[in-house]
Amino acid sequence: MVLKAFFPTCCASADSGLLVGRWVPEQSSAIVLAVVHFPFIPIQVKELLAQVQQASQVGMAVLGTWCHRQQEPEESLGHFLEGLGTIFSHEPWLQLCRERGSKFWSCKAIHRQVSSAPDVPNEDQVMLIFYDQRKVLLSQLHPPTVVSDHQDGDAMASTGGLAVVFDTVARSEVLFCSDQYDEGPVRLSHWQSEGVEASVLVELAKRASGPVCLLLACLLSLISAASGCRLWKLWPLPFIRSKLSTCEQLRHRLDHLTLVFSTQKAQSPAQLMRKANMLVSVLLDVALGLILLSWLHSSNRIGQLADALIPVADHVAEELQHLLQWLMGAPAGLKMNRALDQVLGRFFLYHIHLWISYIHLMSPFIERILWHVGLSACLGLTVALSILSDIIALLTFHIYCFYVYGARLYCLKIYGLSSLWRLFRGKKWNVLRQRVDSCSYNLDQLFIGTLLFTILVFLLPTTALYYLVFTLLRLLVVTVQGLIHLLVDLVNTLPLYSLGLRLCRPYRLAAGVKFRVLEHEVGRPLRLLMQINPLPYSRVVHTYRLPSYGCHPKHSWGSLCRKLFFGELIYPWRQGGDKQD
Repeated sequence: MVLKAFFPTCCASADSGLLVGRWVPEQSSAIVLAVVHFPFIPIQVKELLAQVQQASQVGMAVLGTWCHRQQEPEESLGHFLEGLGTIFSHEPWLQLCRERGSKFWSCKAIHRQVSSAPDVPNEDQVMLIFYDQRKVLLSQLHPPTVVSDHQDGDAMASTGGLAVVFDTVARSEVLFCSDQYDEGPVRLSHWQSEGVEASVLVELAKRASGPVCLLLACLLSLISAASGCRLWKLWPLPFIRSKLSTCEQLRHRLDHLTLVFSTQKAQSPAQLMRKANMLVSVLLDVALGLILLSWLHSSNRIGQLADALIPVADHVAEELQHLLQWLMGAPAGLKMNRALDQVLGRFFLYHIHLWISYIHLMSPFIERILWHVGLSACLGLTVALSILSDIIALLTFHIYCFYVYGARLYCLKIYGLSSLWRLFRGKKWNVLRQRVDSCSYNLDQLFIGTLLFTILVFLLPTTALYYLVFTLLRLLVVTVQGLIHLLVDLVNTLPLYSLGLRLCRPYRLAAGVKFRVLEHEVGRPLRLLMQINPLPYSRVVHTYRLPSYGCHPKHSWGSLCRKLFFGELIYPWRQGGDKQD
């Protein structure tokens, strides 16, 4: 039988001693976690293992002995280590030895209880697999697998061998808290043998994070209580708040900050990664907002924007007037219904005059409004972009009104024509059963239906042309708003911390492992090096992408074309809580 022994590379140069780790009988694997050095007392080693097992819930045992002959001039120590198997009884008993004067290793797995003859132990072949203990400890294997020990003899849950190795090393972190500078009864070698890695700044940040998070959590709770006041639930404030992108973005950021600065500790690495991604997203958002704020308030750019806004609005209104005058004539040589054409054209021209009057009435306050909008960028770039989207929606409200008027008229005629067409075929729409049933009509009904059908058919081209033009204008505005919303959604949901880990510390996000052959000779144990395969960037984004508040298209291309053809109102970038049409 072939036995797999996972050996940490940091212990390859350690002094001789005992191999401490975990035995996985289902996979015939031994996971070495540390080497215990002399001098030690066996009862103290057992107490240490019991403490680690109680803290980590990982079955710990002395798996065998480790002999570094290059550092041991006397052969008596090797015989002494072999005799320790009677004190720490474990089946099988591993004997790893690095031979003196060569790079070769000898590996044995001895079974003493099932020997075929007295004092003749059975031996298994051992495959020695080296692994980087620090990388395996800090990495997360994807998909994450929870491995649990049963109380009756270290039985394992059904999982892969690699998940067992990663989970064992991760849960045995308490074993790595001690190092050679600690004054303890047992001296160990592991990945922190040269001293626990720490930093004064990191320790200060850890100690200060508790009071800071508590203070910010109290502040955010007050803001949440103020936002949940009954005053904000009076009509029409809830309706306005649900339609403004700025309110949705502020609520979204408030939820992020509440989760990030919560005093509750993350229960899993996934929750910790989510908090880190949210914190980095908020910090990047605020940094980009401050850059935008400094750019706007330098060289009086806000005043320049305010001075250019009125001429741009006048130019847009003038172009719309020319478009309506073109539609009121003979657009593209088409013969329109003159009466309906004049009524619709004058109706829309009146709306444009009202809108221009409103813009000129607001012109003295535009610079102050833009100044406060620019000041809101200190809350983040996404807040400034959301305000920009709302401003575009307000400045193009007349185009939205034109689109709604044209869509309602066109939809009314389309549904009227479809109903009258069913009348000619002797059919009608059954509202209760939601189906088309047969029906008999008299001559008066057929005459009125024919008259109305003729009128609607001849008026349809004029209405359809106005609907087409204003729908294209509305789609242009919606496309600009959609691009802004997609940029906001990108900043909100992109897992920047995870991507930074993947770029700088690729082993932290593991998609699996690969093995490189170190030694493969006849009569020698096979030695492999386990290396971590990093998670692809696409899977990093897919796995750790933050939830969005719903600024993304809700319709498929088929349903969108159907709604455009029948004149139904479309809102491609609606909020997540709104109902679909």
